[in-house]
Amino acid sequence: MHDTLPLMHTLDEGAALRSIVEGTATHTGDRFFQTLVESLARALGTHGAWVTEYLPESRRLRALAFWLGGKWIQDFEHPVDGTPCADVVDGRRLVHIASNVLALYPNDEPGREMGAVSYLGVPLLDAAETVLGHLAVLDRRPMPAAPRAEALIRIFAARAAAELQRLRAEAEVREREEKLTRLVDSAMDAIVELDDGLRVARMNPAAAKLFGEAAGGTDFRRFLSPESGARLGVLAAELGVRAEGERSLWIPGALAARHASGAEFQAEATLSRFDVHRRVFYTLILRNVNERLEAERRIRSLTVEAEYLREELKALAGFDDILGASDAFRGVLQAVKQVAATDATVLVLGETGTGKELVARAIHAASGRRARALVKVNCAAIPAALVESEFFGHERGAFTGATQRRDGRFALAHGGTIFLDEVAELPPDLQVKLLRVLQEGEFEPVGSSQTRTVDVRVIAATNRDLVRAVSEGRFREDLYYRLNVVPIEVPPLRERGDDVVVLAAAFAARVGKRMGRTIEPLSANDVTRLRAYTWPGNVRELQNVIERAVITSVDGRLDLARFLQADPVSAAAATDRTRGVIRTVRELEALERENILTALDSAGGRVAGANGAAERLGTKPSTLRSRMKALGISRPN
Repeated sequence: MHDTLPLMHTLDEGAALRSIVEGTATHTGDRFFQTLVESLARALGTHGAWVTEYLPESRRLRALAFWLGGKWIQDFEHPVDGTPCADVVDGRRLVHIASNVLALYPNDEPGREMGAVSYLGVPLLDAAETVLGHLAVLDRRPMPAAPRAEALIRIFAARAAAELQRLRAEAEVREREEKLTRLVDSAMDAIVELDDGLRVARMNPAAAKLFGEAAGGTDFRRFLSPESGARLGVLAAELGVRAEGERSLWIPGALAARHASGAEFQAEATLSRFDVHRRVFYTLILRNVNERLEAERRIRSLTVEAEYLREELKALAGFDDILGASDAFRGVLQAVKQVAATDATVLVLGETGTGKELVARAIHAASGRRARALVKVNCAAIPAALVESEFFGHERGAFTGATQRRDGRFALAHGGTIFLDEVAELPPDLQVKLLRVLQEGEFEPVGSSQTRTVDVRVIAATNRDLVRAVSEGRFREDLYYRLNVVPIEVPPLRERGDDVVVLAAAFAARVGKRMGRTIEPLSANDVTRLRAYTWPGNVRELQNVIERAVITSVDGRLDLARFLQADPVSAAAATDRTRGVIRTVRELEALERENILTALDSAGGRVAGANGAAERLGTKPSTLRSRMKALGISRPN
């Protein structure tokens, strides 16, 4: 009595189709599937019907809608294996089991719980025959074969597959849109969508942070300088005449933009054009490059500092220690120790070659600034036109050849010490600016209107008589007093007694090691010659003499006799016709000065050459020039 379906023989296929169309016409998604399976169950008179989505990774079916015994089954999901659904999915075909379904599939627990006797299922396929899911009905009584029923369920399956594909495509579109939104919103660069009038249509969070929340319709050019705003308009018009696929460009040279706070910054930018529903839009992507430019400037500055320090390391070769135990030099060492612990400005005085730079290095090394750089500036070696730039740096374009922004020596020495060697050679206009740095710690780079502050300890040095330079108007008096806070006078080598022997031995050992030679200790004759010589070139001359002696040494023995000839200039100044008269050092210097001036006068101001002053005095031109510099003698015009 249960061998047939109530409607199977009387099924009005047209009425069933009308029921499907009318029932699902106004529905989508969940409501569509619910209407579909409910209509299918009623049309076929079955106990239940369900439409599922196939999950191939787990080989499970998840119900999109399940109508069973007049009720909706929620959150139904089951594995396909061990059930008739497996044959539908794996075989991509309709499966009809008229009766005894559980005998054929004894492991079908869901079917057993539902009391299934018969089953009819069909796969949901896309155009590529990929299984999307399945549609099935079951009953608690036999379900004989009926071609019209099978045709009907195929029609239902086609409708279900179409809706499932639509939902998946819609989900993919939403996912892409969400990813795109997150991509744009998470970008560090400012991304602005503009309409055809260059008005703001949308900003990502980075743009809103940069420019402030701008209302839709705001002309974006208000956030640019007038020049950059006009340029943006020209570039947008240029994109309009380009071919499709080429409507994007890089904006060279960046745009001058304004931050929400009003601060200006440089922004690298790209501009693209696209059309939507015959409307023109632009995508403007900007990146604030001020930090990058500052980083590049800092890199250049560090590169310059590194190069400077490498040069300094070369200059330090052989000057890593201050040697000397004479009474005259012990006072210098005591002064260094006392002043190093302070930030006081120091003026180191002394003849050329006495080691003024070593004193400056010793002060820096013993100070609290030793972790930062000691930057040396030879004021006499810098061309007058570049002194200000060398001291304080310059902006790009400040003068011909200034292709990049550059930090000066004071900026490099920030936190450390700057050593101004031969400070007396500074031109008057730079003396004013140096005074301001000493007093206020402020300066302006060349070509800039912005004041920079700097924390630098200044050590200056000179072999000139600054008091005389002040009285002659060649050096500012206020700058002199600002530099002369703590004066340290380095004595000449001729006044340092046996220090000359100590230094010579140290230089010989150091140079010999560098050249791979073993040098014998100084002989008694060497010591006598070292003490007798007046050393017009001071420690620098001593080092050069010892280096030459090491180079020409035989079997490790130095031959100082060939390099330490008598010094006629000093001898002439030191000789007095009247025996028994003791001369002071200053008196001897005065005599020497007068003697050299007499020689220059008789030679017509010429130092070298035939009948020159050097020849008349019986000395080398280089030695005479050294003594002239030490004594402050200028060559006559």
